[in-house]
Amino acid sequence: MTLIQFEYIIAVDNYRHFGKAAESCFVTQPTLSMQIHKMEEQLGVMIFDRSKQPVVPTDVGKRIIAQARLALSESKKIKELVAEEKGEVAGELSIGIIPTLSPYLLPLFINNFIEKYPNVKIKVEELKTNEVLKKLKNELLDLGLIVTPLNDPGLITKPVFYEEFYAYVSHRSSLYNEEKLNIEELPANEIWLLNEGHCFRDQVLNLCHTYEDKDTQFKYESGSLEALKKIVDKNGGFTLLPELATLDFDKNSRSKLRSFDDPKPVREVSIIMHRSYLKRKLVEALHTEILNAIPDYINIQKHGEVIKWK
Repeated sequence: MTLIQFEYIIAVDNYRHFGKAAESCFVTQPTLSMQIHKMEEQLGVMIFDRSKQPVVPTDVGKRIIAQARLALSESKKIKELVAEEKGEVAGELSIGIIPTLSPYLLPLFINNFIEKYPNVKIKVEELKTNEVLKKLKNELLDLGLIVTPLNDPGLITKPVFYEEFYAYVSHRSSLYNEEKLNIEELPANEIWLLNEGHCFRDQVLNLCHTYEDKDTQFKYESGSLEALKKIVDKNGGFTLLPELATLDFDKNSRSKLRSFDDPKPVREVSIIMHRSYLKRKLVEALHTEILNAIPDYINIQKHGEVIKWK
């Protein structure tokens, strides 16, 4: 058995398709299939059930693939040890980031990071939280930038900063004349939400305990915080925004922001990694650049209540 064969069976397990797995490994499908068949002959067992579509691993195949992941991860640590010894910050870094962070956080640090570390190639995917978690566990990402806390023993969480929740309020809303808002008194029938699958939506619903999904003449849910902001401007009501999303507001938009009474609701933003993660120097460099890029009043742990999303 070879490490290349381990890569091939892991790829098929990830994609559940021989053609896509071969493409991801930059080989032809016959080459990949031949190597996997050769491995199965050596072991005397079938790793994949090819009679099903999509292809699935057999029971013993699942155990073999899990061990192959461990073996491949351990082998990659040799390169990491050498890189650390040389003091190098180089290589490739694949990052999954959630949509309520991506447009506000990435522009703050990504150019400086690229200029400071010219030998690092970064690939960023904007994904919902559950998609980030799935890709991390399948080792299709090196790390994620998501909202925590996260109760998953298979992943490591490295908190980076804490940002407050703000209400963005229409001048026609009953909240507009309030200086600070009480979470318990938010008019649930006026709120505009992100659509399902966004952890920020779940956090907002955890805050707005009285919200009910009612049958109304006009119902709008979006995957974009910017779209919700515009709906508030045109249609009234309010929405909730994370602090980073408000940094570039003009005077008019800022006049519609309202903070909350203490303890203020905050969200914890973290780097998450697989428990057997590699590329430690790259992760530390990324962590440092993010902290250097965001305002000091955001990157400290605030005296508030961290809102869970699940």
